[in-house]
Amino acid sequence: MPRSPRVALLSMILLGGAAPAPCLAADDEGWRPLFDGTALDREAWTQVGGGGFSLVDGSLRTDPSPDGLGVLLYTKETLGDCQIRVVYRSEDARDNAGVHVRVADDLEKLKAPSDPDAETGAWFAVHHGYEVQICDFPDPLHRTGAIYSLAPATSSPEKAPEEWKTMVITLDGDLVTVDVDGVRLSEFDPKAEDLPPRTEWYEPKREPVRPRAGYIGLQVHDPGDVVFFKEVSIRPLPTSPE
Repeated sequence: MPRSPRVALLSMILLGGAAPAPCLAADDEGWRPLFDGTALDREAWTQVGGGGFSLVDGSLRTDPSPDGLGVLLYTKETLGDCQIRVVYRSEDARDNAGVHVRVADDLEKLKAPSDPDAETGAWFAVHHGYEVQICDFPDPLHRTGAIYSLAPATSSPEKAPEEWKTMVITLDGDLVTVDVDGVRLSEFDPKAEDLPPRTEWYEPKREPVRPRAGYIGLQVHDPGDVVFFKEVSIRPLPTSPE
């Protein structure tokens, strides 16, 4: 049966690891903000790799650098089965960013200098987690809503790049699904037998097993790629009505 859109506050524990951090309370639909457009909790969020983020007019703006790929990780808790809501917009259709999920809990490797060969820094998040792409690119495997290079997005968001859009990522067991503005764009099962082959060095490796409980993060890409995030919230999976 379909799951109810509402959840009880008593089911707030999403987690496979540390207890939930004290932060803003959940709303009446169970969404608990990790970032709500106000100050960023620097004890809860950790920047790895290149670039960074600035707080601008109630949102986080990506600040890319020539140092290359970076990820702002929420490291105060690991998240298991849950839903993640991200409200975002881009300056241009080709501006590149993403939302990382199920990133393995290895802060030593994540905080090390980024090296794609050693799989450290931001590249650890690439190869030991999944990226939900943000970039209105024609290729279904590399456009907004795709599980980057692993599961195609069936369509693109209807709103213009500069308009705010709401992405909901659902982590349910091994399954990852992505909806933008209420439209299902992708579904991903890592155990599927017909996964696309890895064709580029920068695409995630297929072999590492991603954890059921891991970090989430926001990606900052190359110079010129400007994306804004004004909300990141989480909630438990909605429960089916009895």
